[in-house]
Amino acid sequence: MKKIIIMAFLILAAAVAGILLIHSSRPDTDVTAKRTKIGLLLNGPRTDQSYCQAHYEALKSLEDDLNLEIICHESVPVDCDRNIAELIRNEDCKIIIAVSYPQGASMERAAEKYPEVYFLHATGLGHRNNLSSFFGRMYQARYLSGIIAGMQTETGRIGYVAAFPIPEVIRGINAFTLGARSVRPDAVVYVRYANSWTRDDMTKTACWNLLNSHPIDLLTLHSNSIQPLREAEARGIWSIGYNMDNAAEFPNTYLTACVWKWDVYYRKQILNCLQGKFHGDHDWLNLEDGIVELSDFTDHVDERTKAAVRNADERLRSREFDVFYGPIKDNAGNLRIEAGESMSDDEMLNGFDWYVEGVTIEK
Repeated sequence: MKKIIIMAFLILAAAVAGILLIHSSRPDTDVTAKRTKIGLLLNGPRTDQSYCQAHYEALKSLEDDLNLEIICHESVPVDCDRNIAELIRNEDCKIIIAVSYPQGASMERAAEKYPEVYFLHATGLGHRNNLSSFFGRMYQARYLSGIIAGMQTETGRIGYVAAFPIPEVIRGINAFTLGARSVRPDAVVYVRYANSWTRDDMTKTACWNLLNSHPIDLLTLHSNSIQPLREAEARGIWSIGYNMDNAAEFPNTYLTACVWKWDVYYRKQILNCLQGKFHGDHDWLNLEDGIVELSDFTDHVDERTKAAVRNADERLRSREFDVFYGPIKDNAGNLRIEAGESMSDDEMLNGFDWYVEGVTIEK
């Protein structure tokens, strides 16, 4: 009889432990029982196959699990106070997300005006009790993609179509170039600015001018427009994408992409909002946090290149190395970062106005 009681107790304990384990692996059912409306402000269309679509799809992937309703405004202007007010007053959104840096002033004003609403600002820098800004260290993935470029190019001449010469973009150009020159020291990265994030015509013109000026055999980009990928496919030039993996559309030339995994951040912060645990801050997340990565390599990338990328990735994740560790010279030959020194986060975020050795800016 005693053995039966002990056995029954053990079975009961195991069942309770199983229930607790299942419960702990799910979001708090109390906070997700009621549907939460989230307002999303995109600076372009949700179907751009790039930056905006990456944000939109990340949030949509969380809708069922967290009981959310995503209300999306597309091609929102820089001054978006009216859009924010509409989402809060007319739609009863409890969380507002903006994805463009220039929308920061509107987000900060709204955070002051609506203290009961939570605000998340991708690429921003400001924060308040109910406002967090966030970004990932995409320059780390850019460095890895630069290694692929350096090992894939035959001419050593690489093209880079970018939107604007701001610290975020310059940081990516420099990291990519350092990665390329770590395996191909004579590599040159030619950069042309489109002066637009979203306009296909301006991005296409910048791409044409670049490709018609140099023997470029590999092309990458930092814009929402994916016109450079289309042009690379048309000309038979290797390409490395950005924001989303578009390998299926460009089967002959696509190698990989530097992609965002926004759902990693959104899941955590939305639950913090729902559970009353939100703490406004500025988050700049690392490669190991899972917010940035390279997409799956296509069959055009060989095993030797994959091994080189894996080795560099391990070094970055170990924190024994980061991209902007000296010695680093600028493209005028001046020593900018001494051996044994590294750039501070503030310098990388706000003060990057120079280019590393190997970068040529096209006018």
